Amino acid sequence: MKRSENYSTQGKWLGGLLVAALVAGCNGSNPLDLSPTNPGGGGGTGGAEGHGPAPVELGMAGTYVILAKEATTNVPTSDITGNIGLSPAAASLYSGFAQDLPAGGAFSTSAQVTGNVYASDYAVPTPANLTTAIGDMETAYTDAAGRPTPDHTELADGNIGGLTLPAGLYKWTSTVTIPGDVTLVGNANDVWIFQISGGVTQASAARVVLTGGALARNVFWQVAGVVAIGTTAHMEGVVLSQTAITLNTGASANGRLLAQSAVTLASNTIVER
Repeated sequence: MKRSENYSTQGKWLGGLLVAALVAGCNGSNPLDLSPTNPGGGGGTGGAEGHGPAPVELGMAGTYVILAKEATTNVPTSDITGNIGLSPAAASLYSGFAQDLPAGGAFSTSAQVTGNVYASDYAVPTPANLTTAIGDMETAYTDAAGRPTPDHTELADGNIGGLTLPAGLYKWTSTVTIPGDVTLVGNANDVWIFQISGGVTQASAARVVLTGGALARNVFWQVAGVVAIGTTAHMEGVVLSQTAITLNTGASANGRLLAQSAVTLASNTIVER
């Protein structure tokens, strides 16, 4: 082959790779595998095999699977395992739960909740307990947002679909999108903290997958904006949103949903982990 022909052939081959990469990007997945190869610094939960930052302490907020300040709305029928709380908003800002509150009760019950339903206007000690829990939720958010020295900054420009992420501290200064499955690989002592200055948008049917023994209670999503989980999508971890958390129809989550404004549900399955 002549030299000019060789260059021409190589150019066509490289051009084909570029086109394939652009097509992959347009389809919502990363054209290149940008997955980190090693866990970040730190000892995780302190176990001998732990990696990543120390976990975020939730305090009293950790006694709720869903906790919000302004409202929690639900399009039946959802299936929630764990306690839910609302404060300083009153019980009237719950909707779609069909609660049963005994006279003078400190909590109500609902057929959709395997646990108790608490609100700021229920009997003592609920108001004080919820005030403490809300304060602990805000403290946990501040703690997660303030962790220094990220292991990874602006990874994949915020498009983490298709990536495999070991334990560590990750930081983005804009929105994170999850257009396809993202895998968190690690053991039961590993910890992930995701610091996100924008929102999180998870596409319909996209899943956050835990492998290798990783636990949802050791995954923390600190999100300044709205967390929007798509139809039939699945989330894993403790979601600490400074604004709102919305789950579209049929979405599910293992962990906790802790919002400084509102949580919106639509026939979802939420399990405390």
